[in-house]
Amino acid sequence: MSATAVKAREAVDPGRWKALVFIALAQLMVVLDATIVNIALPSAQQDLGISDGNRQWVVTAYALAFGGLLLFGGRIADLWGRKRAFVVGLAGFAAASALGGAATNEAMMFGARALQGVFGALLAPAALSLLAVMFTDAKERAKAFGIYGAIAGGGGAVGLILGGFLTEYLDWRWTFYVNIPFAVVAAAGAWLVVREPEGGRNRSTLDIPGVVLSTLGLVALVYGFTRAESEGWGESVTVAMFVASAVLLAAFVAVEARVKAPLLPLRVITERNRGGVYLSLGLAIIAMFGLFLFLTYYLQVVKGYSPVRTGFAFLPMIAGMITGSTQIGTRLMTRVAPRLLMGPGFLVAALGMLLLTRMEIDSSYAALLLPAMLLLGLGMGTAFMPAMSLSTQGVEPRDSGVASAMVNTSQQVGGAIGTALLNTIAASATASYIEDHLAGAAGRSQQQLVQLQGQVQGYTSAIWFAVGILVVAAAIALTLVNAGRPDVTAVTGSGQGAEEAPAVPVVVH
Repeated sequence: MSATAVKAREAVDPGRWKALVFIALAQLMVVLDATIVNIALPSAQQDLGISDGNRQWVVTAYALAFGGLLLFGGRIADLWGRKRAFVVGLAGFAAASALGGAATNEAMMFGARALQGVFGALLAPAALSLLAVMFTDAKERAKAFGIYGAIAGGGGAVGLILGGFLTEYLDWRWTFYVNIPFAVVAAAGAWLVVREPEGGRNRSTLDIPGVVLSTLGLVALVYGFTRAESEGWGESVTVAMFVASAVLLAAFVAVEARVKAPLLPLRVITERNRGGVYLSLGLAIIAMFGLFLFLTYYLQVVKGYSPVRTGFAFLPMIAGMITGSTQIGTRLMTRVAPRLLMGPGFLVAALGMLLLTRMEIDSSYAALLLPAMLLLGLGMGTAFMPAMSLSTQGVEPRDSGVASAMVNTSQQVGGAIGTALLNTIAASATASYIEDHLAGAAGRSQQQLVQLQGQVQGYTSAIWFAVGILVVAAAIALTLVNAGRPDVTAVTGSGQGAEEAPAVPVVVH
């Protein structure tokens, strides 16, 4: 055995699997929060007297803070150390959740959601980068990222179940309070068992212009898509947000290319494989977020399911994601190139999505929705796992926080785009259908039937676009991602700041 391999083996943290439990728990909390609050929103709106015009801010305040500050959060994790950023992020998220649960008016609720986003932006990249620096053996890395990928993909659906249960049987406030035990257990466990490798911090001066430009640019982008959903794509403020975002992000790239210690070193995103992962993952999330929204409304409004029953209806998707990530992805990741998991995975998910274009008012759950959800889960789980691993593979340790933040940024921006874009398409198709058919409907029951048929027509029209988006994601993964299968031998990182860095897998091209 070479001296390099011996050094890599000695550097392996014996408590890494225990640490994974607490990292995964924290990730589950963050992902749950993205959907659990949606189920509780109608009850919270009524209790706090939030107007219909302002209710979107319960979701938007979180999305803006989280999406806008992710790159900054990743850089802070590199600067402070991932363990410290992780624990601080958990503590802050718990405090913000307590504030949200105790909210007495809309201002308090909006502020709590924004604070959750701020600390989530610190927590999420710290969690992923901890995995990147702690799991260095290719086979172990595959297992660890398989678990993480299953949680990242399936946690949103779990949130629908938990949110429905808490709202229906307890109170909407518990959708916030439930985060507190998650955060306390994860923080205590991480403090005791996480041992971050030495030498991986980036102690360079903080790039303040980069922080300001990236935060404002991402906030403008996310807000632009969020506003487009409610106000329309041609509305003046929406257009202004998109223009401002383009200008700010272009200025950000120009600054990053020149400053000595950039917030986002361009080497992180210009590397072919990572760029392909960020792009394909973002596109896949666009399709998935829109689908969650449509299926939730279809099951509750059209089929008349309760919130709890709706949540349980998503279980096959969760099972598929866990199977695809921990069984298919993990077992094959060290045997085949990542693109041969990502590309086919997105195509299998597209096939599941294609089945859903056949939805009608009286569609059978067992005959149509169940197989479609299984295919979606299997495909996404299989694709997510190698994507998550490859996004931080081969990154210099000093850049792992920022690289991890880019994964979360692509997901967050993808979610905002997916919700706005696909909802707009669905709303337009629904309006068109109702306009064409309502005049011929005789009686109130016939008119209600046309309304429901119009909604389903809108969902299926938007799902066709989602199918196309997943096919494009598969094409990008198959063409841009050209990394070979990871070697089972680990070597120490190279480059500035990596003298005592953790090992990363060799990639065979």
